[in-house]
Amino acid sequence: MANTYVWKIVDLNRDLSDDFANTAHYTVTAISDQKDSDGNAYNSGAYGSIGLDRPDSLAAFEDLTEADIVASVKAKLGGAEKVTEIETQLAARITEQVTPTSASGKPSGWA
Repeated sequence: MANTYVWKIVDLNRDLSDDFANTAHYTVTAISDQKDSDGNAYNSGAYGSIGLDRPDSLAAFEDLTEADIVASVKAKLGGAEKVTEIETQLAARITEQVTPTSASGKPSGWA
């Protein structure tokens, strides 16, 4: 089973006095190459917000790229080690979807 991980910035908070993007709201989605019985890829996601460090020189807000902000988020989270930890947790959720180890429900004979 191979997963693809997609990091997206869903919103930015900024200071209007100088356009410093001070907080990033992000999602991480893991998408499996395995599909359920309806043909949909198994997936799992997470959402977070994190304060960003003020750089020495500010880029114009309109010149910011999503890739640059995602890189800043990943670095602020703790770098490659934390990114791997998050992606591993999402992979574990997908594994549980594909091969469940627990279930909920009542016996079929109950009213």
